Amino acid sequence: MKVTYMEGSDTDYQCLHMKNCSEKKPEHLNCSIRQVLDRFGDKWSILIISTLGHVGKQRFNELNQQIGDISQKMLTVTLRSLEADGLITRTLYPEIPPRVEYELTDLGRSLLPHIEQLALWAEQHMETILKNREKYASQKVG
Repeated sequence: MKVTYMEGSDTDYQCLHMKNCSEKKPEHLNCSIRQVLDRFGDKWSILIISTLGHVGKQRFNELNQQIGDISQKMLTVTLRSLEADGLITRTLYPEIPPRVEYELTDLGRSLLPHIEQLALWAEQHMETILKNREKYASQKVG
């Protein structure tokens, strides 16, 4: 039997196709696609995972410098969320001053090919998307 990415429960199908998305339903709490999009739909999670995947183990300030325009508070919040999901590990070394390093777990590394495919798709289609945005904006003005 061939399994495709579209196979799943009726609840997942409804979630994927956003049926009744404005309603707060108990079955949506366990919707896998909603759970994953909640995590990766933010501005920073994919950048952090991608950075750790390409650069490797990083200290907080190194990661902050690699990403550039993220606040320390947002980096802290995002790292905690990724750690809670088991996508990164946080290792605290009992030194003075304390040293903390972050790196991807196997689960986090398993996301890298998908993130790279998304980045490739974005690169291949960005020019078209920008043209479409301009066309849409000009039609709305006129």
